[in-house]
Amino acid sequence: MSYPKKLNKEDIAFRASLELPSDSYVNLGIGMPSLCAKYLQKEKNITFQAENGILGFNEISKEDEQDENLIDAGGQFLVKAPGMSFFDSAESFGMIRGNHLDMTVLGALQVSEKGDLANWMIKDRGIGSIGGAMDLVVGAKEVIVTMDHVTKENKPKILKECDFPLTGINCVNKIITDIAVIIVEDQGLILTEIAEGWSTEQVQSLTEPKLIVSNKLIRYITK
Repeated sequence: MSYPKKLNKEDIAFRASLELPSDSYVNLGIGMPSLCAKYLQKEKNITFQAENGILGFNEISKEDEQDENLIDAGGQFLVKAPGMSFFDSAESFGMIRGNHLDMTVLGALQVSEKGDLANWMIKDRGIGSIGGAMDLVVGAKEVIVTMDHVTKENKPKILKECDFPLTGINCVNKIITDIAVIIVEDQGLILTEIAEGWSTEQVQSLTEPKLIVSNKLIRYITK
């Protein structure tokens, strides 16, 4: 089966940014999730938290204005903002484990049809770094995953069961990929958006579990 063009990381990050609730506290994971900050709608009054001990940033700095002492957990340089605060990692994880975050956006290696998440180790390599993800998936009130729909070898990353070591169980609420948006519900995976030019059959062919096509299916929202 041939496939249309997939969306890029910026498209995925923009789409994920639309999920950030107004007046919320949000943690952005390393890599693609951190790009959401580029598309922040300032009128939504979102406060970002980084697990290395920062609260209150809302913008990534330009290349010629970077402060090497002001970075998030993923090594991105931040812009100073009024009210921004700094603290040690113990207090940061107290916020996370105390359920004070409304949402986290994380990357993934695999997601199961039940919402299990694997994002810290590729099994064949036997190495990885779990970081704060294991705390975030149980501490945040909502978990959004951003990722490519398939591996570089064109194998599905959305599986019936993950075969990589798990980060969390039944924790993912929504999956945003380069071809689709999928909601994780008790009855299964609900396909709610597909990328321009793609059919539901094409998306299904790259997804191991059976998808439930929403009766309100729309085209993927892009910038």
